[in-house]
Amino acid sequence: MLREGDLAQDFCLPDEEGNEVCLSSLKGKWIVLYFYPKDNTSGCTKEAIGFTEKIGDFKKLNAEVLGISKDSVKSHQSFKNKYGLKVKLLSDESAEVLKKFGAWGKKKMYGKEVEGTIRSTFLIDPNGRIRKIWHNVKVNGHADEVLKVLAEMVKEGV
Repeated sequence: MLREGDLAQDFCLPDEEGNEVCLSSLKGKWIVLYFYPKDNTSGCTKEAIGFTEKIGDFKKLNAEVLGISKDSVKSHQSFKNKYGLKVKLLSDESAEVLKKFGAWGKKKMYGKEVEGTIRSTFLIDPNGRIRKIWHNVKVNGHADEVLKVLAEMVKEGV
């Protein structure tokens, strides 16, 4: 299980256009890496819109926002177009990256235990080190909270 202070493990996944995006190619930028269960569901849509509404603020702080789910490239493309999303969506159909980051496992859904995506966010610094982890994220206000923590870390020169 990854912890705050660990180096983020590199990965490469296709984005909503089918282009390969590798974490290592984003060195030098802050990365907001958020894992979510499914395109076009209410909570995931609200979360993606929350990050989209703040994308300008994230960019001013030299941050890229990447959303990852098991959905296909085609599903991501449709989701992004439907809601005018400005975050990059990566497809991890094998759940390999989800598992690497501890964002896949047992969770309760409608009172039953199921295996699936655990809504999680990782804030990664320009050197590839994980600075903050949120597990079992509650969507309301989450993008604001991530932005606030990022702004504090940038100001402190972390």
